[in-house]
Amino acid sequence: MMKKAVVLLSGGLDSTTVLAIAKDAGFAVFAMSFRYGQRHAIELESARRVVAAMGVEKHLIVDIDLRAIGGSALTADLAVPKERSNEAMNTGIPITYVPARNTVFLSFALAWAETLNAADIFIGVNALDYSGYPDCRPEYIAAYERMANLATRAGVEGTLKLKIHTPLMALTKAEIIKAGLALGVDYSLTHSCYDPAPDGLSCGQCDSCLLRLKGFAAAAAQDPLPYAKD
Repeated sequence: MMKKAVVLLSGGLDSTTVLAIAKDAGFAVFAMSFRYGQRHAIELESARRVVAAMGVEKHLIVDIDLRAIGGSALTADLAVPKERSNEAMNTGIPITYVPARNTVFLSFALAWAETLNAADIFIGVNALDYSGYPDCRPEYIAAYERMANLATRAGVEGTLKLKIHTPLMALTKAEIIKAGLALGVDYSLTHSCYDPAPDGLSCGQCDSCLLRLKGFAAAAAQDPLPYAKD
């Protein structure tokens, strides 16, 4: 019987690559996405496309309204930064950081994993080509994993030891793209933009778009997505 794994799937480039990696490793994948009040909720359409194309055991979309908390340009009426330099993106924590988002997401994934009797959770965090989010660092993941094994019945009873997999942690965006292409990922299914146009086109100017475009260029590959900037 295949081992089960919960994969956090936003519909973006990184999480889609992680899903492909989990499937290639032989896991039966249970994908979890979130409708959390994000301005780029169009990413959920991408998540559905990815699931349909790549196949999973089950795809769960969880509703949490983080707009009630706010504090981020992705969940409140705040401007999304555009055309930032690499230096700016590597300095400080940007306004697109959603307070405690990965902690919230991992908690739901942990609960689902326990009910599925699954010991493995995959998340597409990255500590190289990222925008300075504190919940994307290896020390955060290690601390969460320790906590998770203290906080579940399976962990306390010793019937299951949870492992949080972060296969993209030490990869550049170009390396992530190359890995995905080698596994047959169709990146035209994905969505990365924080501030898409009303017609759904990626802006090409936010941090996420710039990192994606830079990654494809460094990988000597063509980004299949159209951009409003073009």
